[in-house]
Amino acid sequence: MENKTQATSSKTNKYAVPALEKGLDILEYLVSQELPRTQTEIAQGLGRGPNEIYRVLVGLESRGYLIRDELSGRYRLSLKLYNLSRSISPIDQVRQCALPHMEDLAVKIGQSCHLSMLYQSQTMVVVQARSQVPVSINIAEGSLFPTLSTTSGMVLLANSNDSVRDMILERDQNFSQKSKSNQQAIYDLLVSIREQGFYEAESEMTEGVCDLAALIGHPEGKVVAALAVSSLNSQTGKKLSRDEMRIQLVATARKITEQLGY
Repeated sequence: MENKTQATSSKTNKYAVPALEKGLDILEYLVSQELPRTQTEIAQGLGRGPNEIYRVLVGLESRGYLIRDELSGRYRLSLKLYNLSRSISPIDQVRQCALPHMEDLAVKIGQSCHLSMLYQSQTMVVVQARSQVPVSINIAEGSLFPTLSTTSGMVLLANSNDSVRDMILERDQNFSQKSKSNQQAIYDLLVSIREQGFYEAESEMTEGVCDLAALIGHPEGKVVAALAVSSLNSQTGKKLSRDEMRIQLVATARKITEQLGY
């Protein structure tokens, strides 16, 4: 057994590419950070020395994966990784199919809408259709949110298979800190969302905003996405009731599902 372990370790070291591993470590670290970080902060976060990652940072910046603020010297991720991911099915397929229907919905309801999918236990906005009214809420493509904090995330979680749902909940610190009764209440809510196919709630992240999301695809299907509208409780432009907006949103989600062949 010892010889086998040594052989495996030797093989791993033989094919290790230190610079590549440092680059991937940096990208994965910055994805997990809400704010840009300095070279020293990144090094500390990775347990490395600042000089050890300097050339890798310069390389990632020159290739367009990182953006460095000239004044603060802090690094943040560009959208290059996201743009590369857009060419990967099923995201690209969903984007191409959904956008025309989303643009039509935005005109009908006078509100911007966005489509999200699960990404590394979080909820990522993969496409947005802007409203043309003077005041509406826009959510940037590529934005990542904790899955339990948004209606889109709750719809995605409710319609994922049990193993994916449980994995995401286990990784969520807020969920793990809740009492058993509150955890069970979330499980019960997810069952209800799955049965009705949509979810409406006041935004946990922005006061005065109501979020409404509907399922695209089928529960535990090959493609599961959420189409959502975030609207101001006090707004200008078209005045639709919540019921009317929900009907339009669910109908659009159904059209996208049908066009995707699901």
